[in-house]
Amino acid sequence: MSFRIGQGIDFHQLSIGRKLMIGGVEIPHTKGALGHSDADVLLHAICDALLGALALGDIGVHFPNTDPAYHNIDSKILLDQCYTKIQEKGYAVVNLDATLCLEVPKIKPYIPAMQEEIAKRLRLNVSDVSIKATTTEKMGFAGREEGLFAQAVVLLEKK
Repeated sequence: MSFRIGQGIDFHQLSIGRKLMIGGVEIPHTKGALGHSDADVLLHAICDALLGALALGDIGVHFPNTDPAYHNIDSKILLDQCYTKIQEKGYAVVNLDATLCLEVPKIKPYIPAMQEEIAKRLRLNVSDVSIKATTTEKMGFAGREEGLFAQAVVLLEKK
């Protein structure tokens, strides 16, 4: 039996006029994340964790922001493709732990929907997907509501 751990982190600026997608769920807010894709900070961190666990590089290697094919792409598609890469190497996800960092909006009401979406895509039980949120107590770019970031850790098991 072989286990691999991967860690991912992602950052995005917040901008008026963009949708706020986090964990595959649209969250009502006056600002959204700015990026080449839909800028789903949580799914991007999870993608990096999956890829990193098997030393496959990062999300930018596989889905460069210079490629027009990924312009405004739904990050759920990127997550699906990363999971396929994991499966092709003979691995499955055991569990996932993630932390979001943003001042507003409060996302606690949306966490169950995020867990369900991510669990479905990674072939997990919802109880194997942990999502937590915190603020920076108004410090730094996240505290000033200029941006947000997410970290994720995954455990993979060789099948």
